[in-house]
Amino acid sequence: MILTLDDLDAAIAADRAAGRTVAFANGVFDLLHVGHVRYLQASAAEADRLIVAVNSDRSVRRLKGEGRPVLDQQSRAELVAALGGVDYVVIFDDDTVGALLTRLKPDVHCKGTDYTVESVPERAIVQAYGGRTAIVGDPKDHSTRDLLARLGGSPRS
Repeated sequence: MILTLDDLDAAIAADRAAGRTVAFANGVFDLLHVGHVRYLQASAAEADRLIVAVNSDRSVRRLKGEGRPVLDQQSRAELVAALGGVDYVVIFDDDTVGALLTRLKPDVHCKGTDYTVESVPERAIVQAYGGRTAIVGDPKDHSTRDLLARLGGSPRS
């Protein structure tokens, strides 16, 4: 389900009160592909509940450039929310998830295999509140950039 940040706070509080663990994943998820699905399935296996933070349209444009995203934030959030294993989706406008991690304090922060635990930018934030970082998913053999290039669209990452 797609939630506001305040509603997500309440849902996570109820989950924690029930003794459930929480994992957190994030991304643009523009033109959903098998790499996204595998990343989110592996993230869901790390805890009882999975939060997925989806970049807003504005943050995607800042990070990826004009012409992106291909799909609007609501469409991307709905697609992610429809996947098995995804419990909560929140749309965020920042360029990084540091503020969300500080606020939500998930037990596990999941990142894709293009990172190592040591190279995850938010690792210090997660360590500071006692969480852990997990590298999950399959090798980074899939990308929206490659899909767009094959379709004749923008090759921006």
